[in-house]
Amino acid sequence: MISIKDIHKTYNTLEVLKGVSLEVKKGEIVSIVGASGAGKTTLLQIIGTLDKADKGEVTVNNISLKTLGERKLAEFRNKQIGFVFQFHHLLPEFTALENVCLPAYIAGKSKVETEIKAMELLHFLGLQERATHKPAELSGGEQQRVAVARALINSPSLILADEPSGNLDSASAKDLHALFFTLREKFQQTFIIVTHNEELANMADRKLTMKDGNIV
Repeated sequence: MISIKDIHKTYNTLEVLKGVSLEVKKGEIVSIVGASGAGKTTLLQIIGTLDKADKGEVTVNNISLKTLGERKLAEFRNKQIGFVFQFHHLLPEFTALENVCLPAYIAGKSKVETEIKAMELLHFLGLQERATHKPAELSGGEQQRVAVARALINSPSLILADEPSGNLDSASAKDLHALFFTLREKFQQTFIIVTHNEELANMADRKLTMKDGNIV
């Protein structure tokens, strides 16, 4: 599913990633823990095509990311990868339903097809009654579930989550991480989750620790 080979990344003179290699199987839930500055988020951004490695290769679904031009890379990111961040980045002027639909509209899908799929996802996540509410009218946990629905709208094969529960209370955090396992069972997606929460990280199929720019 994902093959990462000898990834290096330097910002100015700071070497953030020092030859990271990793294999992730389809349907696997992998958590990555480590101190701030260990390189976790940088690695996630490179896997998610939001940043480029200085050296090394990332392959997702047998496609080498470095062979894709900018347009193809954006298309690949939109269709193959779903992102869930600590700060959900919902657009405040749009309803929950409209926020979920955005990636599908970018992918060129029809409004009718998209809204049906978005409502199915909101229903699955227990948010059907909140579809017409704007983010300011939703709790933190509800906003994060809307962000999860948005990540799922294009049926990506890979979900990347960066501190997804960092802004939630402990009960909502546990609910969110349990949700990832439910989604894996239903949609057979692969998850890579960066988190500082050791208890939640231990729920994953595999927990990796990063230190000083590498996996230890």
